[in-house]
Amino acid sequence: MELNQQNPAPDNVQDKEYVVDKKDKIIEECEELWKQMEKCQQEIALAGGERLNRSNAQLTLLMMRLKSLTAECNQWQERTPDIIPLNPENLVALGKEELQKLDHDLEILLSTVQSKNQKLREDLRREQGWLDEQEELVASLNEICKELKNQVITASEKRILLELKTKMTKIRRHREKLLTSLGEVLDKHFPLPEENGNKKRKRECQPNVRLMTVHEILEILINSLLHSPHDPYVKINDSFWPPYIELLLRSGIALRHQDDPSRIRLEAFHQ
Repeated sequence: MELNQQNPAPDNVQDKEYVVDKKDKIIEECEELWKQMEKCQQEIALAGGERLNRSNAQLTLLMMRLKSLTAECNQWQERTPDIIPLNPENLVALGKEELQKLDHDLEILLSTVQSKNQKLREDLRREQGWLDEQEELVASLNEICKELKNQVITASEKRILLELKTKMTKIRRHREKLLTSLGEVLDKHFPLPEENGNKKRKRECQPNVRLMTVHEILEILINSLLHSPHDPYVKINDSFWPPYIELLLRSGIALRHQDDPSRIRLEAFHQ
């Protein structure tokens, strides 16, 4: 009988150890919070009066939190935790409570999943209807394509080729007519310097150089633009009369190279 009184029951020993461990953990958390509060208080004190004046509201909140945490820490230190005996009845009760909470959470989750499934079914039904309409449209378009392929094309390839040749001939004739008209206008209104009474001056400046007409300059620029569009610039030589070059540049017909002023190109009016 005395032996039984000296040796406590294993359940009581485990309960006491659980309480001691829980109390130690709470005390450690309180000490950690207290250290954080002291650190904050030191930072506030080092911040200076001017900074505190700008944040009176924040300082007030920090002080209120400090008081609240201090009171809570004192309360936890004075409080004796409720000891829950770890006997089978209590364990069963706790297990039932946890199972009830879990069951409630699962019911909420089930309701949410069911509502989502219902919405997905409605979306699937709507998308299926749209798919059926598209399939019907594709089928009707396929039938139309088959009918078009079965139609006999009456146009002859030889006749089409003859029509193209006729059009090409008309275009060439029209082009030659335009070029001839342009040449006549340019020769009439923009003659060479020697034809305008400046032959003596021209020979004094460039005695062995043949000056080109505006027509020839434009033809060179056009050919350069059409045959080498990647590099349409033409080098200005002694055959280009400077007043004509200046006329083309000022009127916007020709453009000078950005890096090399001795090269010009025709403005790309066709683009």
